[in-house]
Amino acid sequence: MDTLIDQFIHFLAVEKGLSPNTLESYQRDMVAYTAYLQEQGVTRIEDSTRSQIIGYLMTLQEKGRATATLSRNLASIRAFYQYLVRDKYIDKDPSIHLETPKIEKRLPKVLSVEEVERLLDSPPVDSPAGLRDKAMLELLYATGIRVSELVNLDVSDVNLEMGFVKCMGKGSKERIIPLGSVAIQMVRHYLQAGRPKLVKQPGETALFLNHLGKQITRQGFWKIIKRYAQKANIRTEITPHTLRHSFATHLLENGADLRSVQEMLGHADISTTQIYTHVTRSRIKDIYAKTHPRA
Repeated sequence: MDTLIDQFIHFLAVEKGLSPNTLESYQRDMVAYTAYLQEQGVTRIEDSTRSQIIGYLMTLQEKGRATATLSRNLASIRAFYQYLVRDKYIDKDPSIHLETPKIEKRLPKVLSVEEVERLLDSPPVDSPAGLRDKAMLELLYATGIRVSELVNLDVSDVNLEMGFVKCMGKGSKERIIPLGSVAIQMVRHYLQAGRPKLVKQPGETALFLNHLGKQITRQGFWKIIKRYAQKANIRTEITPHTLRHSFATHLLENGADLRSVQEMLGHADISTTQIYTHVTRSRIKDIYAKTHPRA
C-alpha cells in the first residue's frame, strides 16, 4: 500500500500540480487510512470495502475530530480510489455515493481596523529583525496573501516602483496583487537597512530571512505574529491567517467588489470568498445593536 500511496502523491504533484503542503496533507491522510485498514486485517487495497471507509470515519469521529477533518479525509480517500480505478489497480471504487459530512461554516475571526493598526505598529524599526517583522506584517495585511506565499517570496517578486507583488498560489497559479504606499515604504526600508544585515550568502534570493540568513519559515512567522499580538494587547486568538481574513473583510466593508477580492485572495471559486460578506453583515448587525438607541 505504501508504494501505491507514493505513486498517488507523485500523480497529484505531476498531473495536478498541487502544492507541497497539500501533497503532505494527502499523504498524511492516506498513511493513516491504510494503517487503519491493516489493523482491520486488510493487506491489499483491492480488498477494502465501503464499510471499512465508514468505519474509519466513525473512528475519527469517536476520537473527537472536527467535521471538517472528516470531510477532508473522505475527499483524500475518494481521490485515492479514483486514481486506483483510473490506473486499473482496482476495478470498483468503494467510496462512490458516500455522503460528505456537512460542515458548519464558521465565520473567520477578524481584527478591527484599530487592532490591526496596533499590531502593525508593534515591531520596533531600530533593528534588522524589527524592520523585517514590520515589513512582513504590513505586506501581509496590504495583500491578503497566505503565510506560505509570504515566506516563499523572493526579492524579485516585489516591484516597489510599480507597486505590486507577484506570488505563486495554490495549484501553482501566479497572481499579481497591488501594494499600498505604507507597505511599499516598509519593504523598501527593510531592503535598504534590514535585509543586507541578515543575509549571509550573496546568492540568497528569499525576501524575508531569519537570523541564520535563510528563508524564514511558516513556523517562524507564526511565533512572530503571536509575539506582536501579545505586545499589542490583542485578546483575540490570532494566527497568520487572521490578517488575510481582516484584509478581505475590511476591503468589502469599504466598498470593494467581491470579484476583485476573490482575485486578490486567489480563490478558485467565488463561493469561498462569499463567506466574508457574511462576516461584514454580522459586523454591521453588531454595530447596529451597539449604537442604535432602540436596537
